[in-house]
Amino acid sequence: MSKTEEWGKPAERRGVSCTPGVTFTLTFPCLFSDASPDFLLQRLTTVLALTTLISAFGSSFQYGYNVAVINSPSPFMQQFYNTTHLERYGRPMEENLLTLLWSLSVSMYPLGGFFGSLMVAPLVNKLGRKGTLLFNNIFSIVPAVMMGVSEIAKSYEIIIVARLIVGICAGLSSNVVPMYLGELSPKNLRGALGIIPQLFITIGILSAQVLGIRNILGNSTGWPLMLGLTAIPALIELLLLPFFPESPRYMLIQRGDEKTAKKALQRLRGWDDVDAELLEMHLEDQSERAEGRLSVLSLLSQRSLRWQLISIIVMNMGQQLSGVNAIYYYADSIYAGAGVRQNDIQYVTVGTGAVNVFMTIAAVFIVEASGRRLLLLCGFAICCAACVLLTVALSFQESVSWMPYVSIACVIIYVIGHAIGPSPIPYVVTTEMFRQAARPAAFMVAGSVHWLSNFTVGLIFPFLERGLGSYSFIIFSFICLVTLVYIWLVVPETKSKTFLEICQMFAKRNKVEIKLGDGDLPLKESKESLEDAVRVTAF
Repeated sequence: MSKTEEWGKPAERRGVSCTPGVTFTLTFPCLFSDASPDFLLQRLTTVLALTTLISAFGSSFQYGYNVAVINSPSPFMQQFYNTTHLERYGRPMEENLLTLLWSLSVSMYPLGGFFGSLMVAPLVNKLGRKGTLLFNNIFSIVPAVMMGVSEIAKSYEIIIVARLIVGICAGLSSNVVPMYLGELSPKNLRGALGIIPQLFITIGILSAQVLGIRNILGNSTGWPLMLGLTAIPALIELLLLPFFPESPRYMLIQRGDEKTAKKALQRLRGWDDVDAELLEMHLEDQSERAEGRLSVLSLLSQRSLRWQLISIIVMNMGQQLSGVNAIYYYADSIYAGAGVRQNDIQYVTVGTGAVNVFMTIAAVFIVEASGRRLLLLCGFAICCAACVLLTVALSFQESVSWMPYVSIACVIIYVIGHAIGPSPIPYVVTTEMFRQAARPAAFMVAGSVHWLSNFTVGLIFPFLERGLGSYSFIIFSFICLVTLVYIWLVVPETKSKTFLEICQMFAKRNKVEIKLGDGDLPLKESKESLEDAVRVTAF
């Protein structure tokens, strides 16, 4: 009988003793080699698919929706700010004050996202992944009601506070959903399912753009309803997600509840014999116990995680500082310069959003074939080239008649490049680079960097644009290039690797050995591991 067939047997028939308090040795033939065991090469079951869709729609969709929801109705919202001030104080609002209040309305969202990221580690460790997503809906429903009644209450302050609160919702969801889905997924589906949250972010952006069309809700009477609609995905998630499993890895490794973890795995995988996958989780648990549990502070000083931490910081900074928000900010003026009528720009913007959704869907289907690293490299390379060409095109836009069309093409090419790599993949690899105990703290660091970078671009870009004009995109192209070079030199391919295999890959760069429990054997990644024995203490 082959070794792979041997793993098809229940534990007792493989000669594995699970008596508590007894130390045993077993041959684990495939976990740390390229020859993947069958239990990790699995299909997408109905339960796993529904859990993915409900959590992504209920949480990630809101992130994207609230990014774009105030763009189209902004003139009418600013008019409301001015009218409210006039009714209160008997005089129109000064232009500088209006600019300040509107800047706060926009910037409170990424600031809230930063605060939400700081809450990730304590909440997911206390409430679990699913529990945190359910709790997070408070930060969506409450601000949705606040924004919906803001016009009736004649208070623009309510909108500013609500944007901060809904930003907290986005900060939590942008980190917890990828973590949750990454822990639910078998390794052969982890990349595809890890991109689903980003797909729903782009769908949320597109939905806000469509609803923001003047003839729908992007007008003087429809904008409060448009802002309040963010409560609907939250309510759907609150009603449906409780019927689906919590992360089995969280239940087994962090809560020590093997019975619940096993039931959750059986539902997610669609069959009863999940002993081998449970064993892989136990091995991860044992390796972590050898190092101890990690807080955020210890994560920052842990030598064995040094390059993983640097990598997620670089990728999240590169994702946000690469100019994606600036591209969207500049898009309307580019379209106008190309001769698109003012009333038609909103439809072109919707078309750009549709391209973003389509390319993210493409990334879902190609990530497991092409790998994470290739998509990151190609994505940042495309963005870098598009920024350089856009700088040239904008410089000659007034003097060359056909150059505005080149500018539009550059915007679309940039969106395509960002959608296939820089946008979705950092979330996937953040899940993969860290084991269970370090993962919440890692997402907390990655999320904080993500939102601070987002906030920084929103704060600084208007000044860059005023001072440098089109040449500001050269800065973004340089950031894309630096990020690309770092990924090329440091970030390995994590496709079809277990969490422990990825940990071992970085262990070589960090110049440390990863040990299991009280054993002295480092994990093996080479083909020699097919014959190696892994010593594990009883669970």
